Amino acid sequence: MPFVILDLFVTVYQAICFPIYGLPKVERKKYIAVDRHKLTYLNFMQKLNCVYCGYGNGLLAYVREVAGRTEYYWCPIKHASHLSDRHEQYQNFLEFGDGEAWDEKFIEMKGKARACEDCSGCGTGGCH
Repeated sequence: MPFVILDLFVTVYQAICFPIYGLPKVERKKYIAVDRHKLTYLNFMQKLNCVYCGYGNGLLAYVREVAGRTEYYWCPIKHASHLSDRHEQYQNFLEFGDGEAWDEKFIEMKGKARACEDCSGCGTGGCH
């Protein structure tokens, strides 16, 4: 149930906020795949577990992309401390403490965040 609530909130957030700021929407169907339950060699419990894992992990990837695009638009600055496993856009963020780059590039960064519509994502596999 918590995953369903998260899914609902993130989907509504994106539907309302992304158009306001001109951000391309994340296609949910590209992240969530629930198909392993069709495998005939799995028993009922295995199929149920596969549905849960496929939905849960796909949902978290979808949420991560929505949050990553939001962060890219509003605050594309790397953190002072090293964080492992950051979203794809993070590598394009400005360095922590670089006020000059912020003043020079913030508006450009917002434009790049909006330019991802025809790409697979906003990071290295996409426009940048």
